[in-house]
Amino acid sequence: MNRCLCGTRARRYTRVQAQVLRALDNLETTLGGAGYALADVVRLITHVVDIDDYVQARPGFRNGWTKAVCRYAATLLGVSRLARPELLVELEAMAAA
Repeated sequence: MNRCLCGTRARRYTRVQAQVLRALDNLETTLGGAGYALADVVRLITHVVDIDDYVQARPGFRNGWTKAVCRYAATLLGVSRLARPELLVELEAMAAA
């Protein structure tokens, strides 16, 4: 598990949650650089190595999307592996203004 300091309390994340949260941060940064925000995402494809782990971890990171008022079409794909062995999750997003 990874630890994230949120204020004064430490919170524990599973590896899947930590990777999704990092991917969301990266996505938000990339979108911002192009003049978009998470709320502009209209399509999200999530590639995961283990769908069961992802579904179990989902409540831990769903708030980020809810706060951004995202309404998007979504696809969840189970894959045998990603580009690097340590990767468990990959996000692919499309945004529109």
